[in-house]
Amino acid sequence: MPLACLTLLVPELLWPEPEDREAWDGLACPALATLLARGRSGHAPRQAFETVLAALCGHGETGALAACRRLGENDRAAADGAVWLCCDPVHLRFHQDSLIPADASRIELGGDDADALAAALDAELSAWGRFSSAAPGRGYLRLAAGRKPDDFGAPPLSAVAGRRVEHLLADASGDWRALFNEIQMFLHDHPVNCRREAAGQLPVNAFWLWGAGALPARPEATAGFDGVWSGDPLARGLARAGGAAAHALPDGAAEVLGAPGQGSGASRLAVLDALLAPAQYEHGADWRAALLELEARWFAPARAALAAGRLARLEIVAPTAYATLRWSIGRGDLVKIWRRPRAPAQIAGALVQATHAGQGEHAPAAQAARPPGRNDPIEHPHPPQR
Repeated sequence: MPLACLTLLVPELLWPEPEDREAWDGLACPALATLLARGRSGHAPRQAFETVLAALCGHGETGALAACRRLGENDRAAADGAVWLCCDPVHLRFHQDSLIPADASRIELGGDDADALAAALDAELSAWGRFSSAAPGRGYLRLAAGRKPDDFGAPPLSAVAGRRVEHLLADASGDWRALFNEIQMFLHDHPVNCRREAAGQLPVNAFWLWGAGALPARPEATAGFDGVWSGDPLARGLARAGGAAAHALPDGAAEVLGAPGQGSGASRLAVLDALLAPAQYEHGADWRAALLELEARWFAPARAALAAGRLARLEIVAPTAYATLRWSIGRGDLVKIWRRPRAPAQIAGALVQATHAGQGEHAPAAQAARPPGRNDPIEHPHPPQR
């Protein structure tokens, strides 16, 4: 029996600047172009990648993302009913009167430094709860009893990395801002940061706080997916919270398409986030290379599976700077040859034109050509590594 549905979640599928010739010129993705042209398209307002992921997994309360991500770290303590908060290390810098965060992947933060900083915060700021580190870029705060998750509302780090955040800091609730400021002051002269600066590395001068909430007592089903494939602990945690199997992301679509348990009702989700970091930090060459890999390893095999009848339907969901875009492609759609393939650059350009004209299919959801809050790339002591 064919696999009923494969959903590919691909954040930043469209490069944020359609006029950037370096990123777009000569970029050939024939399988993707065919799928986007012949599928049925829809759109919603722009949303953070994590918000879209939670919705796909049937998780209505997106405020519990920290607890879900903690669950994805193989830590069953996340299910103890406590309120968790993602507490992720960043480097904040001023650029042209704007404050811009860079995440751990941009500042060469190792596990030893991350662990030391989390332990120091845990000892110094215990009134707020218990701090811990699961990986260089992923920290957590188990909020102390009496702290309300509603007082810690902030967008995920992926939505702010490489973008201006001073307006978010000004609008933050009192508790969020108080904890944020306490952490900044504590980190200012911390020995870890003094050592990093002496070695020519950027200091960790803040932690981004987001995703506050507790796992529901009765987790919601994972939207009908019998399996979720991803390298993201949040995706793994959402799958586990909803009773779906969580798998590591393979090199390509073949393993997901051929996984045991196929049947008329089988449905799978693969989270392909390789385009996210290059788009956040405006590294067009890295984004372009990652898209070509997705074309070869995922889009072309998925199109072939549709054509061969091994896959009944393909869904492509793409949170982008313009909007949250979605395409649904059935086997029968592939024969609609009158729908000529459109390169992703053409789609991006059409979204911007619709915005400027104030009309068109995507006008209500589309954003400006240069996304709000975007600035020049973060300056690094060494070139960032993918």
